[in-house]
Amino acid sequence: MTALPPGRNSLNEFGFHLVRHLAGVPEVSEVVVYADETDAGPPAALPGTRSLGAWRFNSIGNLLRIVRAVRATRPDVVLFNLQFATFGDRRLPGALGLLTPAVLRLLGVPSVVVLHNLADNVDMRDAGFAGSRLTAWVMKTAGRVLTRALLRSDLVAVTIPRYVELLRDRYGARNALLAPHGSFEELAVPSFDVPPGPRRILAFGKWGTYKTVDVLVEAYRLLLQRGYEDLELVIAGSDSPNSPGYLAEVARRYADVPNVVQTGYVAEEDVAGLFRSATVVAFPYTSTTGSSGVLHQAGEYGRAVALPRIGDFVEIIEEEGFRGTYFEPGDAASLADSLAEMIDNPELRTSLGRRNFAAATGIPMSEVVEWHVMHMQRVLEGKSR
Repeated sequence: MTALPPGRNSLNEFGFHLVRHLAGVPEVSEVVVYADETDAGPPAALPGTRSLGAWRFNSIGNLLRIVRAVRATRPDVVLFNLQFATFGDRRLPGALGLLTPAVLRLLGVPSVVVLHNLADNVDMRDAGFAGSRLTAWVMKTAGRVLTRALLRSDLVAVTIPRYVELLRDRYGARNALLAPHGSFEELAVPSFDVPPGPRRILAFGKWGTYKTVDVLVEAYRLLLQRGYEDLELVIAGSDSPNSPGYLAEVARRYADVPNVVQTGYVAEEDVAGLFRSATVVAFPYTSTTGSSGVLHQAGEYGRAVALPRIGDFVEIIEEEGFRGTYFEPGDAASLADSLAEMIDNPELRTSLGRRNFAAATGIPMSEVVEWHVMHMQRVLEGKSR
């Protein structure tokens, strides 16, 4: 169960590669994808898979629809690709959807969850889920209740070691395991040189909540004022579901800033060219919700990155092996300094790119998927016993 392209819901890129590699595992006879229904068209068709539109973002009926779809198709096990806002940014549909793995297990269907963030580590106000401290506290409490519900699955795999420790220590979980994020592609060593043309600063994501580009545009403006004449700022991706119209407002507000390009949604086949064209990649976040898929993609293409000093984010990404230059979140001058440090120093930029490539490609997605299949087989063996 996952979001898939061409839909633009969260984790759709990870879901695409997860499904693609699952279909190639010899032990897997068929992958039935319970995909999201979107206005962008039917989910991507992949060899060895069958996709069913089984849920819709912010629909209150997702739990019932997915249960019906599972009963109709009778899979051996259901693998969920989830984060806490997968099913919606409205509280009731978002919460009800997250109960699906536990409900399926109660109905006798083995369920395994790949969980990309934890409610304990999400700033509810900054991420757009709460407007006041009281609401944020209520949301955090509800998130912890939902974490316990997710732990009713047969297995919960998280991508960060300290998340395993947190689930075991705070929730007493005995079914929480570490599963590396994995690199989407098995890639040859990329070129770490700056591509010809203007030096491009790239930002890629779903924008408008805790991922905002305003501070990046202001940092870019500062670099222009400092005399960097051959720069281009590329803002790739689309609005977050929580913030429709955000990028259009950014374009209007910064219409006077030269050489700022908004690409809109980037199709899967265009991602490689996008990253290869970048000199550096910036992450203008004000908070985080876990390990970053975009950081893994930047690493796969050997790009140096500018990263915010937020909570334990730096420690988390460095545990995974990534490195970058760092800036204070929300501080345009600090971000400009971080970017200039890499733009002015080719040796540093190359060193960071090589380090990030090694971190991103250490474990390919194909091996991570084999790990998931092995654990799903163990769950099924336990059920049969």
